[in-house]
Amino acid sequence: MAELKFIEKVAERAGVPEDQAASLTEATLRTLAERLTAGEADDLPAHLPDQFRAWLIKFQEPAPDFPLDEFVRRVTERADVDRDVAERGIVAVMDCTHDAVMNEEFDDIISQLPHEFEELLRPAMRRR
Repeated sequence: MAELKFIEKVAERAGVPEDQAASLTEATLRTLAERLTAGEADDLPAHLPDQFRAWLIKFQEPAPDFPLDEFVRRVTERADVDRDVAERGIVAVMDCTHDAVMNEEFDDIISQLPHEFEELLRPAMRRR
């Protein structure tokens, strides 16, 4: 999936303009990389557009264990949006990421995130 197509899908699913979808995508993927183990973060770039690789570089191991609220706070700050937009953006980015990776790979990602993450993503997961 090309970068622009990914961003278009995030914009559509989050209900935001494409420039904001691009910011939300970068903020979400950077925060996700911080939260995942290096091995899992290293697997993602093979499935996502090449332009996203720099956002998925893992600088710290082991992955810090922070809750969903902190994940959302970081995305909110990085994308310079309010919490509601950040949450919609996170769901949209994760949904588009799920489209790009195999179910098993996505399950590996979700297993490293707080349990509350599943609740946030539940509406997107129901569509599958």
